[in-house]
Order: sequence, then C-alpha cells, then structure tokens
Amino acid sequence: MTLPRPNSTRAAVLIPFAIVTLIWGSTWIVIRDQLAGANVPPSWSVSYRFLVAGLTLAAVAAWRGELGGAHRRDPGFWRFAALVGLLQFVMNFNFVYRAEQHITSGLVAVTFALLLVPNALFGRVFLGQRLGPQLLIGSGIAMLGVVLLFVREARGDPNGARETVAGIALTLVAILSASVSNVMQATERARRYPMLPMLAAAMLLGASMDAGWAWLTTGPPVFDPRPSYVAGVLYLGIAASALAFTLYFRLIRVIGPAKAAYNSVIVPVIAMLLSTLYEGYRWTTLAAAGAALAGIGLVVALSARRPAR
Repeated sequence: MTLPRPNSTRAAVLIPFAIVTLIWGSTWIVIRDQLAGANVPPSWSVSYRFLVAGLTLAAVAAWRGELGGAHRRDPGFWRFAALVGLLQFVMNFNFVYRAEQHITSGLVAVTFALLLVPNALFGRVFLGQRLGPQLLIGSGIAMLGVVLLFVREARGDPNGARETVAGIALTLVAILSASVSNVMQATERARRYPMLPMLAAAMLLGASMDAGWAWLTTGPPVFDPRPSYVAGVLYLGIAASALAFTLYFRLIRVIGPAKAAYNSVIVPVIAMLLSTLYEGYRWTTLAAAGAALAGIGLVVALSARRPAR
C-alpha cells in the first residue's frame, strides 16, 4: 500500500512545530534565571510551573465544555494522566533543572537533542512505526550537527569533568522519561481521551507530585516575589507548558514521536540565537556547522513519509 505524502510539509504541522520550537528555545534562559537569581529550590519552581499550566488548561477545557465527559468516571483516564504527569512533568523536569546546577544550560539543551534517538527506537518497538531511509538519513545529518554543538558547548563549560558527567547523566534520565511519555501520546489509548482534559489532569497531578517531592526534600514552599521570577513562572506555565505541550502532543499523534522530537534538535540552535541577541554569545565554526547540519537534517527528515505501522 502506497502511503500519502505527509502533512508535515504543510502549514497544519509546520506552524505548530515552529511555535513549539521557538517557545522551548527561549525557556533555557528563563530556567537559568530561576536557578541563578531566585532562592527557590528547583522542585518548587517546577511545581509552580505545572500548577499554572494545569489550571490554564483546565480553564480552557471548561470554556470549551470538555471537562464533563465520560472520561472523568474512567479510572483508566486517571491512571494514564498520572503516568504522563510522573514521566513528563515530574521526572523529566526535575532532572533537567538539576542538570543545570551542574552544567551550562546550553550543554543541557544540546544533550536533550538526543531525545530523537529513543523516540525513534521506542516508536519502532512499541508502535511498529517503520523508519524510512529518508528519516534515517535526516536523523544522521542532524545527529552529526548535535555532536558538533555538543563538542562546542562541552569545551566552553566552566565546570570540571565530574560536574559535566553528573549533569549529562541527569539529562539522559530526563530524556528517557520524556521519551516514554512522548510515545504514550501516539498510542490508541491516548487517542480515546480528549487532549485538553488529559493534559490538564496530567499537569495538575504532576504538580502535586512535584510539590510532595519538593516538601520532602527541601522543606515548606518557597516563593520569590521578584517580578522577573513571577513573569518566568507565568511564561513557563502558560506558553512553554499549557500551549507548547498541547501543540507538541498533537504533533506526535500526526507525524509520530520521531519526527516530533526534531524540535529538540532545533531548540538549542534557537537558544544560541537568542543568547547571541541578549547575552553576547559568540559563534564558532563548530557551532555554525552544527546548527547548519541540524537544520538540513530537519528538512530532510520532515519531508519523509508519515510513519507507517
């Protein structure tokens, strides 16, 4: 059976893909400000972020009349949402925030680009999605670009080898937990549940787990009243979580987890461009070559056919 050309070259996919990539490319600077400029433990910052995100999506779902469906009485819905919350909004982000305490945000962002690999492998193993030659070639080109970016960031990391290893290890655990959650969104079970109520429940359950972990490990809630911290929580909660994850999970359902993960390849490039504008980041030959290869790999891979089952 001949598969149709994918929608991944059309505005219905390219526009949300671009929005997600641009938003997540800017979050590393905001997260770093929360870690460096605020006296708030990372777990509490994660809790506030997903509390805001969950309440935002719940309000939108209520406005759309989607909160009162049969899913509310389905135990499977709550188990699914709790697992997504644990993997995506607890483990993933707590490990990422802690990784940035050991290595630079740029190195964390570049390492996270490896999300493409487990997403593609898990999609093949658990969803039966074949990886066509065009997707493999694009992935290979993009991964070469990631390697060049990684070498550039690792060279510029001011921390010692021990700190670098710890930071990368924490990032890899975050990648694996995020990847499992990503693949869950492409299953038939996920399609049975309305997106907004499911995400709202996952984020609110995740926020409660984050808060429980934060209280257990760091003590009672701590909040920073600085306008920049409050603005950061709102931006990360509303734009980078409520909006971006809704678009991203829908992309996974349309183009598969492997292609959707290409945003993680471009995110560090966006972060570097923003750092150039606001922090005086200086490009090297390695960085420029890595960014160019990541972009070429993206174009090649996204022009491939939809993943077949």
